Amino acid sequence: MEAHLAEALWPALRRAVIGPDELPGPSPLARSPRLARYAGPVGLLAVLGLFGAALAQESDRALPFPVAVLFAVLSVAPLLLLPRRPLAAWRLTVLALLICTFNAPPRWPWPWNPVLLLVALAVLAVVAARVERPVLLWVGLISTVPVLALVKANNRIGALLLLGVLLVIGDLVRGNRASRRALAEQTELSGREQERRAVLEERTRIARELHDVVAHHMSMIAVQAETAPYRLADVPDGARAEFTAIAGSAREALIDMRRLLGVLRSESTGPQTAPQPDLGDVPAMVDAARRAGLTVTLDAAAPPAGTPGPVGLAAYRIVQEGLANAARHAPGAAVRVSLRPEPRALAVRVENTADPAGPATAERGAGHGLTGMRERALALGGTFAAGPLDGGGYAVDALLPYDGEDGNG
Repeated sequence: MEAHLAEALWPALRRAVIGPDELPGPSPLARSPRLARYAGPVGLLAVLGLFGAALAQESDRALPFPVAVLFAVLSVAPLLLLPRRPLAAWRLTVLALLICTFNAPPRWPWPWNPVLLLVALAVLAVVAARVERPVLLWVGLISTVPVLALVKANNRIGALLLLGVLLVIGDLVRGNRASRRALAEQTELSGREQERRAVLEERTRIARELHDVVAHHMSMIAVQAETAPYRLADVPDGARAEFTAIAGSAREALIDMRRLLGVLRSESTGPQTAPQPDLGDVPAMVDAARRAGLTVTLDAAAPPAGTPGPVGLAAYRIVQEGLANAARHAPGAAVRVSLRPEPRALAVRVENTADPAGPATAERGAGHGLTGMRERALALGGTFAAGPLDGGGYAVDALLPYDGEDGNG
């Protein structure tokens, strides 16, 4: 027990005597910027006023003028250190209390001028409210040395009582501040936990809706497409292949949706181990669009080695959405997909001619497709543009930098 107490007290003594100061907390005037602007000048004027009062008091000691100036400076100098370095201010105060005692007039109840006494009490109160309790114990013990050694016997008990009251009040203030800070941190943690739970509940609700509605319909499409050749008589080979392609696309969509549902339902999404599509999968997607009846031309140069995965995924999704929009809004139009690697970025363009059957009944961009494409491009630090062409038709352009925010290049 004694060894443990010594291990706790000796570091505290070192901290009190030569250790670093406590980090300054927020200023009481931080909530009042207008008052904080005048705090510095007003404080400096107050220090100068106290210096003049201390110098006037030191003149009663019949000391040489330079010594009186030195004592007056030592009396007020701790105030300059107090806001940022309270322990250093306290050490300087103890030094001043031990030095500034020569030729004290007999009528003074203390061997120090009143300014130094008030400054010492203020510094002790601030230090008691800032340091930890083991350090405060040593601060209190060391502060009693000038009192016991230099104060007259009839005033010693009152001085010690005043010192003890300041230490107790300062410790109570420090404990109250620590409790309020801990309560604020706990409240912040509770708020973040509530937000996290609300997000998780919303994600779970979305996943449930996707599973109950969209996934159900996709499963029905896949089943109907797979069984159609067996349920219908005299199905041509071309139609049979189309049904097979539809079923395959529906199954792939279900796989992607199940992966998305897993992400939505998980509280913390770890690294995705399932392979994500990239530039190498674009030709297969274009072929699937051709089999679905879309007239598509692919103009793609070989991508450079080491193309970041996020860039390839974003390009794939942009082309996928562009083809879906063309099939939805201009079903009879010809579509051209261009992938052009540049020195520092990948240029993606999906354009279609005007719909031979006339203007589409739905306005382009009425859904979330364009928003999703724009978000993917901007997330990589790239650019995105979409709009009608002068000669009719529609075009989507995206520039995806290799070293964007989410890229690995």
